[in-house]
Amino acid sequence: MATEWITRAPFSAAIAIRRIEDVRQLESMPLEEAVQVGSTYELFRNAAHAFGGAPALTFLRTADPRDEPITWSYATLLEGIHQTANALHSLGVQPTDTIAILLPGCLEYHLALWGGEAAGIVQPLNPMLTDDKLVSLMTEANAKVLIAYGSDVEGELWSKACRIGSRVASLTTVMRVAPHDARASDTADLSDVRGAQSIRFVDFDALRRTQPADALVSGRTIRPADVAAYFHTGGTTGAPKLAVHTHGNQVFTAWASVQLQGASPKHVIINGYPLFHVAGVLPASLASLSAGAHVIIPTTALMRNRDVLRNYWKLVERYRATSLLGVPTTLAALAEIPVDDADISSLNYCRTGAAPLPAELAARFERQFGMHVHESLGMTEMAGISSITPPGVIGPVNCVGFPLPYAKVRIVALDVAAGSPAQDVPCGSTGMVLFKSPNVFKGFLDPADTARAFTPDGWLITGDVGFLDSLGRLNLQGRAKDLIIRGGHNIDPKMIEDALGRHPAVNMCAAVGAPDAYAGELPVAFVTLMPGADTSEAALLAFVGEQVDEAPARPKRVTILPTMPMTNVGKIFKPDLRRLATIQTVQRLIEQVAPEAGMPAPEHCAPFHIIADAQPDVVVQADATVSKEKSALLRQLLDRLPVKVILRDH
Repeated sequence: MATEWITRAPFSAAIAIRRIEDVRQLESMPLEEAVQVGSTYELFRNAAHAFGGAPALTFLRTADPRDEPITWSYATLLEGIHQTANALHSLGVQPTDTIAILLPGCLEYHLALWGGEAAGIVQPLNPMLTDDKLVSLMTEANAKVLIAYGSDVEGELWSKACRIGSRVASLTTVMRVAPHDARASDTADLSDVRGAQSIRFVDFDALRRTQPADALVSGRTIRPADVAAYFHTGGTTGAPKLAVHTHGNQVFTAWASVQLQGASPKHVIINGYPLFHVAGVLPASLASLSAGAHVIIPTTALMRNRDVLRNYWKLVERYRATSLLGVPTTLAALAEIPVDDADISSLNYCRTGAAPLPAELAARFERQFGMHVHESLGMTEMAGISSITPPGVIGPVNCVGFPLPYAKVRIVALDVAAGSPAQDVPCGSTGMVLFKSPNVFKGFLDPADTARAFTPDGWLITGDVGFLDSLGRLNLQGRAKDLIIRGGHNIDPKMIEDALGRHPAVNMCAAVGAPDAYAGELPVAFVTLMPGADTSEAALLAFVGEQVDEAPARPKRVTILPTMPMTNVGKIFKPDLRRLATIQTVQRLIEQVAPEAGMPAPEHCAPFHIIADAQPDVVVQADATVSKEKSALLRQLLDRLPVKVILRDH
C-alpha cells in the first residue's frame, strides 16, 4: 500500500546571499524548520507537483545546436523514477541493497540514480576504471543489481559490464539500458548474453515500462538517516574508498546550493560534469532539479565530446543557458573557442571547482567573455559541496566563498604532532580546514578509512590548506599533500603555477616536489603549450624565476609535456607528475654514477634503465654487465632520497 505523502513547496532561495551576515540570517531558523524534506525521492515529488509539464532534463543526441533533442518534463521524470524504483523492487531489491550504475551521460542515468535511491542504495561507477577496480568496488558494496549501458560505442561499457558481472558474487541482475538511438530489434533479445549462470540479464526500459508510474509499490517511507548512495573517491591510483551518503546529506546539499546560488525555474544549466561524480549528481543536478531549473545533458560523452566544446557557445544560445559550470580545464578549453556571433547574453553566472583555478585563466575568462569565475569547494565526503561563492560576490582567485549555512569551519595548525588535539589559528592565518556540517558523510564503508577522515572529536579533515578572511569567506592555498616542503620551508605550488600561467606560451601548468637527498623536496614544474606556441624549457625556467619572489620557491627545472596527465573529471593528476619528477631525479643520479665508474659519456646510462610501467614504486633495472661496485654506488645515492626507489641487479 502506497504511503500518503505531504506535498511541500520546492526549494527556493530565501534571500540573495551577498555577505556572511546573510548566511547567518538563514541560520536564525532552526535547521529542522528550514529543511523539512526527508529524501531525494520527496524532492522529485515536490518538484513534479510544482512544475509538472516544465522541462526538467534535455538530452542532446549530438553536439549540433540544430538537432532536435529529447526533453523530459518534471512529470515525466517522476513517472520514470517511480517505474525504475518499482522495477528494482520487482527484482527483489530492498532498501539496504546496492544498485551499481555503469552509464555514460544519458537521461536514464537520472532514473537509475533517483529511482535507485527510492528503492535501495545507488553506487555510481566511473566507467574508465579497470575491471579489477570496478569488481572490487562492487564487491565491497555487495552490489545486487548492475544498471549498464547496452553499447560499446561509448567506452565499451556493455562488454565491460558482461565481463565484470560474472566476477561479483553478490550480483543477481544486470539491467541493460539501450542507447537512445537503438532500434527495437537491438534490445528485444538478451538470451545470447554469456554471463554467470546465476545472473539475470534484463532490458531496463522494457521492465520499467511494465511498472506503475504513479507511486512506489513498496510503500517505503524513506528517512533522512537512510543510506542513499555509495560514492567512490579517487580511484585513478591506489584503492578507491566508498563514501556513505544519507538522504539527509544529499537533501541538505541541494537545499544549501539553492540558497547560495539562487537557483530557480528561470535557470538553465549545461551539466557537463560526469554523473558518477558528486559534482555532477548533487550540486549540479539534484540542486537544480529541486528548484525547477532546466538541466541539459550534452551528449553521452558530455564535455569529453570535442564537438560539444566547439559548439558550446552556440548551445548556450540555443538553450538560453544561464549558468556555466565546469572544472578549470574545461574553462581553459572553452577559452580557446571563439564566441563569434553566438548570443551568450543569457549567461549570468560562471562557477568552477574540483581543482585550483589559475589566476591567468580567471583573468582571461573575464577579458574574453565578461564573466567573473566564481569558485567553490566540493568534496565527496560532504555530499558534493562545502562552500560556494554566490552570484554577485566577487572574490579573489582561490576564494571559494561562504561555507554552507549551518556548517562549522575550523582552521587549525598544520604542524601539530600526531595524536595531539588540533590547535586553532587566528583569523586570517593559514592552516588545515576542518568541517562539521549537515551534509558531512557518515563515513566510509571501511571503518579504518573513516577513522582517518575525522579528528578524535568528530571534525572532518578536508586535506585543504586555507584561511577565513575578514568577510567570512574561505580561501584555499592548496592541498596539504600538495605542499612542497623544501628543507622545512612550506612552498605553495599555486605560487609557481600562477607565475608560469602568465607566460603567453603556457596552456596548462603544475608544480610538484621532486625528491632531494638534502632538502627533502625541490620545486619543479610541468607545462603544456598553447597550440602553435614555441618556447624552450630554459626560457620558461628563466621566466618563472623572475616572477617568483621567494628564492626557495623558484623551480629547479621546467619540463614541457605533450599532454598533461588528467583525471576522468578534468583535474591535473599530480601523482603522475610527482612520479615523473622522481624518475627525472633518479635519471640524474644514474648519470652521475656511470661517468664516475669510467663509462664514456654517450653510453653512461646504458648500465641502468628505469622500468617505465612499474607500479607503484620507481624501479631501476641494472644490466647484467653492471659491477657490484656500480650497483652499490647507485643504491647508496637512491637510499638517500626521501622516496622509495627499487634497484634490481643481478
